[in-house]
Amino acid sequence: MGRLTTHVLDTALGRPARGLKIELWRDEDASVLISSHVTNADGRVDGPILDGDAFTTGTFELRFYAGDYLKATGQDLPDPLFLDIIPIRFGIAEIEGHYHVPLLLSPFGYSTYRGS
Repeated sequence: MGRLTTHVLDTALGRPARGLKIELWRDEDASVLISSHVTNADGRVDGPILDGDAFTTGTFELRFYAGDYLKATGQDLPDPLFLDIIPIRFGIAEIEGHYHVPLLLSPFGYSTYRGS
């Protein structure tokens, strides 16, 4: 069975991003919230974000609430923040695949890719 996972690393502080809220949305005619999660001490959520019968083909969006996380780290940040909510829209084409969508985060930039 396929599954969706993520991992968030704070590249400015050199550690996993603990306590970062993540939402998974399905992009259909109108966006539908599927689930909400918070990263653990390893910067991951406890278990897959999506798996089993819910894991289907389609277009999805992970929303990373980076602004709330960054404020909680105590870093010297501008007001307003440069980054707040980071949406990553992606497609799932293989229902047997493992889709890993990591986020490398700093207060002024981020990157992502399809990991393994």
